Amino acid sequence: MRFMYIVTSPQPPGPPTPALMEAMGKLAEREIKAGRMIDTGGLLPVATGAQVRITDGKLNVIDGPFVEAKEMIGGYAIFELRNKEEAVAAAVEFMQLHKEHMPGWEGTCEVRHLATPGVDVACQADVSAIA
Repeated sequence: MRFMYIVTSPQPPGPPTPALMEAMGKLAEREIKAGRMIDTGGLLPVATGAQVRITDGKLNVIDGPFVEAKEMIGGYAIFELRNKEEAVAAAVEFMQLHKEHMPGWEGTCEVRHLATPGVDVACQADVSAIA
């Protein structure tokens, strides 16, 4: 089963501490070697991005920065794990690193099960129709 972790927080006061980066690097190295972590990455500030949205039937492209939001997505990770319980346990370990190495930081790690074609019925759209 594949799971995506989506890390959100209020606009951060600054970059992660060197201690947090080191701890996350060790965790990522361990999980990659074990074959559980498939991909991970941090996101640059919203000022460097764009949004493509449909509103009232019209397609619009909006360059960042966007309207102020309460939280922003700071990063993600994709894991191959046995079940939701294992996914939640790994997310708790990841968030514990933040608690220990970046005091005062607040945020959320959302754990989402990725749909697998032919296995999961959710999101079974014909992607060829989107092109």
